[in-house]
Amino acid sequence: MKEIFNELIKEIEEILYLPIDKNSKLERICILLKEKIYYYNWVGFYFAKNGNLVLKAYSGEETEHKVIPFGKGVCGRVAESKDALIVQDITKEENYLACSRKVKAEIVVPIIREGEFLGEIDIDSHYISPFNSDDEEFLKEVCKIVAKII
Repeated sequence: MKEIFNELIKEIEEILYLPIDKNSKLERICILLKEKIYYYNWVGFYFAKNGNLVLKAYSGEETEHKVIPFGKGVCGRVAESKDALIVQDITKEENYLACSRKVKAEIVVPIIREGEFLGEIDIDSHYISPFNSDDEEFLKEVCKIVAKII
């Protein structure tokens, strides 16, 4: 997977310089990740606004969770802690916002620029235990690039 992740970082860096608006860039990144990594079944970017996370771009099934208060669910917990969080089996998670019955696992990585929490990337998987430290490191690099976009 590391080779695929390295290729994707190059593609995402190219998106950074496209002459399109920020939301279009974010949408392209979501689509790219969902299409290229089979266990990334829903990919979205949430951004901080007045103590909430607001969904700006995503690829995957429609979600009712377009606004999430800090502290609620996995995404809300990451907004408070500013640390990445991997949930390998959502059925074992007490503070979980169910997006779809298909979702089995989730990884959320914060977007931080100069110490400020800006938002996060949220990825749902239809597989139990698909994520590892390589995913986390890859997504941290993605978030560094996204911090330049916003």
